[in-house]
Amino acid sequence: MFRKLNTIHRSEQGITGLETAIILIAFVVVAAVFAYTVLSAGLFSSQKSQEAVYSGLEETQSTLEMRGNVIAYKGDANIGSSVGKIEITVSNSLKGGDVIDLTPPYIVAGGALVGSGLNNPTIISYVDDTTTIANCAWTLDFVGKASSDYLLESDEKAVITIWLHTYDGAVWAAGANPPFLAGNNVDANHTFTAEIKPSRGAVLTVERTMPGYLDTVIDLQ
Repeated sequence: MFRKLNTIHRSEQGITGLETAIILIAFVVVAAVFAYTVLSAGLFSSQKSQEAVYSGLEETQSTLEMRGNVIAYKGDANIGSSVGKIEITVSNSLKGGDVIDLTPPYIVAGGALVGSGLNNPTIISYVDDTTTIANCAWTLDFVGKASSDYLLESDEKAVITIWLHTYDGAVWAAGANPPFLAGNNVDANHTFTAEIKPSRGAVLTVERTMPGYLDTVIDLQ
């Protein structure tokens, strides 16, 4: 009986120190890889957050804001005595912000509305219940301090005129759609939305409703 017990004990094998070291090293390697993965993910997330913050700051440095009221002008009988054009005064919302390129697609020459032939990075769209114009006809004038270009700086104010119908200096005409409204007029109790979209910065959205009676000049506040 004792001989059998001795035989059993001799056949048992324990974990050696080398095996323990190998297992410990494996745990350390796995832990190091896991820690590196977590650290890399954290750094990547922080970098993306930083990029998002800088991108947001860059956008706010070139953002338009409206200054004053929206003014509408009634046209003649050729467009049903409806609104012919709308004026919106804007400025750079941030003191010392980046300049905003307001190069217009149209100019007024000799009192008539004509194409400027220039590339306009800022796009103005028009929307109402029945009509959508992705790229309206508009002109630009500066009020007060102004430089000799179309770049809106932080201490300048610009008047954007959106032409809903074409004008030859004397009379109105419906104009083709786009960029004009053609037979679709902005008359009494008419609600419309204009969106000014600079190449950088937030979109300036202006929504107004016409009064029940149209004067020659209409202050839409």
